[in-house]
Parts: sequence; structure tokens; C-alpha cells
Amino acid sequence: MHTTARRRAHAAAAAVFALLCPTLALASDAYMDLTAHWGGYAAIALFVASYVLVIAEEYTHLRKSQPVMMAAGAIWAVLAIVAVQQGQAELAHEAVRDYLLEFAELLLFLLAAMTYVNAMSERNLFEVLRVRLLRRGFGYRRLFWITGLIAFFLSPLIDNLTTALVMCAVVLAVGRDSPKFVALSCINIVVAANAGGAFSPFGDITTLMVWQSGRVGFWTFFALFLPALANWLVPAVCMHFAVPRGAPEPAHDEVRAKRGAVVIVALFALTIALAVGFHQFLHLPPFMGMMSGLALLKLYGWRLSRTAQRIEAEAFDREGAPGDVDAFDSYEQVARAEWDTLLFFFGVIMCVGALGFCGWLAVGSQWFYGDLGPTRANILVGLISAVLDNIPMMVAVLQMNPDMSVGQWLLVTLTAGVGGSLLSIGSAAGVALMGQARGQYTFFSHLKWSWAVALGYAASVGVHFIVNARYF
Repeated sequence: MHTTARRRAHAAAAAVFALLCPTLALASDAYMDLTAHWGGYAAIALFVASYVLVIAEEYTHLRKSQPVMMAAGAIWAVLAIVAVQQGQAELAHEAVRDYLLEFAELLLFLLAAMTYVNAMSERNLFEVLRVRLLRRGFGYRRLFWITGLIAFFLSPLIDNLTTALVMCAVVLAVGRDSPKFVALSCINIVVAANAGGAFSPFGDITTLMVWQSGRVGFWTFFALFLPALANWLVPAVCMHFAVPRGAPEPAHDEVRAKRGAVVIVALFALTIALAVGFHQFLHLPPFMGMMSGLALLKLYGWRLSRTAQRIEAEAFDREGAPGDVDAFDSYEQVARAEWDTLLFFFGVIMCVGALGFCGWLAVGSQWFYGDLGPTRANILVGLISAVLDNIPMMVAVLQMNPDMSVGQWLLVTLTAGVGGSLLSIGSAAGVALMGQARGQYTFFSHLKWSWAVALGYAASVGVHFIVNARYF
């Protein structure tokens, strides 16, 4: 094959991959041009095969972390063999260590955040929120807006998946007699949670990765507030008139927050401040602040356990039986972290890193961001994330490290975060709610309103260009 024809074939192959998983400076300087080598083709084939299994998770019941972890091991084994054959064995070893460091920072940050969310859940804080909403006797339309509003403002603090699950529990409790209300509210919650997560470094994995990579400053993310608000409000207004009138029967449940709940919320706020402070003022990775905050939670958990023993002993002496002291085990909350998600990140980062090591991301970046231009490419990233998960999309964008303005980095952060709302399978929140509200919130019930979500997507992009013009 002539050189020109071969280059065109390589660019076409890279373009196909870029469409499947578009585009950080390379985490590693280690690099081999394998775009014309069997090892490079094998790497792409193994990653695509593993991601097909990830997409089919609902049907195969195979956890999404398993295929990508296996693919990561297989791809790097192939690349190591090629590196040895070419006398560059240390190159692959160096690259793996660099990508492992990238994953370790993300792992420790998320582990601390997930532990705090689990602790607040265990202390009944989310259950208290659910019961208080049920007891107010709101009508369906008012509940539609309240649950959406809470989802929009809660997801920037905790992750959008947890927010969606909490709000869906409220909707299912009050809408047991109105399947239409449940379906519309679930769509609203998915859109609101994804939109709310887009304007905060803590709201979504993609925003966290962009912040930790240093492309966008912590406070700059909040410039996406108005675009994210438009992304939620436009489809919410469209769906409002379809929400049934009337009101559900008010509930009379009694639930209390467990001992120490308020202190744990305060410690979580302090932990977020530590993460920002370590990054902004000490120039240390944010995970150092999060792990310091996790240590505070563990120390407070130790205090709760010690006082629980004393309260239990006093109750036994007074009443002849141990009392309800709400004992707390911080290590149990660590164990309850979403390990499937954390290991999925490992597989994705190592797989996409391997494709960067092969040279595919460099070639693909030239086609995707060079030929299409950053604006079209970044809007397309969001559209593709409606079918594929936004995490590998953002990992690949960061690995390709296109030369873009802060405005463009904000744009791709926005589109990757909210693009998954176009379809129910486009985000973790949508997939989880299909399982939680099985039979009422479905792929097709969401698809029916995808046109309204698309209007919100377009509105958010337009608002971003208007209100954040100074960043371009």
C-alpha cells in the first residue's frame, strides 16, 4: 500500500475510534507508533469488544467493570510483547505506572466521597428528606418541580446517581397510583441530576477529571450554572403540561435521623473545603484533602462507637436492657463503596491509556478536533455520550489533549455531562432508574420526550456561548 493511502486508512480507523470514544496531555510521555502494527489493531479490537459487553450489561448481567478490566490486562500484555520485540520493554512499564498514578488519584478521591455519601445514607438523612416531602401533601405537578429542583441542586454536592435514586424513591412512594407521573418525573430527575452535576467539580466524574487535570479552575466550573439550568428547565417546562393534575394521599411515616447525622454533614462540607484548599493554595492533588476529610470521619466514627458503648451500658443499668444507641462503623461505609464503578474507571483509564500509547488518540485527535473543529467536536461528544458512557468519552478527550480555550473545555464538560440525558441508557442515573422504577420508567417512555431533552441540550450550548463568551 502506498504511504498516502496507508495514512488515509490509519486516519479513517482513528476516526472510527474517535466516534466511539472521543478525546488529557498524555498522562505518560511514553509512546509507540503502532497505528500500522498488528498490536495497534489488536488493542482497538479488544477495547471495542469489551465495551460492547459493557453496553449489554442489562442483558448479560455481567458487571461493567469485568470486561474492561480483562481488556486492560489483555491489551497491555499485547503491547508489552510488541515493546519487548522492538527492544523498548521499559517504555510500556513506564506508561502503565503513569496511568496507574492517574487512576490512584481518582480512586482515593471517589472512595472518600462515596464513604461520606454512604455514611449520610446510613444515618437516615435521605430517608428523612423523602418522608418530609411525602408528609407535605403536595400535588403531582408541584412534586414534579420540587423533586427536579432538589435533584438539580443536590447532585453538585453528591453524585448525580445517588441524587437520582433518592428522588426516584420519593416519586415511587407518592406516585404508586399514577404511572404517568412516575415516568415523567423520572425523566425530569435524570435530566436535572445530570445537568446539576455538570457545573460542579464534585457533581460528576467527568467534571472531577477535568478539574483534577488542571484544564479548568475550581470556581470557573460554576460559569456553567446558567447553561445547566437551561438544560433542565427547557424539557421540564415542556413536560409540565403532561403531568397529571391532582394529588396523592399524604403519608404519615415517622423517620428520624440517627445520632451524629448533622455532624457528618458538617464534616463532609469541611472535607470538600479541604480538597479545594489543598488544590488551590497548597498545590497538592485534591485527593489529599479528601483523604484528610475521610480521616476526620473515621475519628468521629470512633467517638460515636465509644459513646455508644457508654450509652448502652447506662441504659442497661437503668432499664435492664440495652437501648437503641445508633452505633456507627466507618469501615463498613468504606466497604459499601461502589467498587464496580471504581474498578470500571481502572479498566477504562488503562484501556484508553493503551490506545494513546499506541498512537491512535494522537491520530484521532487530529481528525476529530483538527478537521471538525473544537466546537463541532465537543457538541458531538455530548451526542455520542447518549449512547456510550460519558466517562470513557472524557478520558479519551483528556488523553488526546486538544489545544482548546477554557470556554471549549467548559463546553465539552457541559456536553459530556448532559448529553447522556438524551436517552435513558445514556447515563448511570437513567439506567439505575429504569431498574428502580421497572415497568413505569422505560427506554421508550424516555424516548418519547427525547425531543424536549434535545431542545434543552441545544439551549444549554447556546446559553454557554452567550454568557461565557469571555472564556473563548
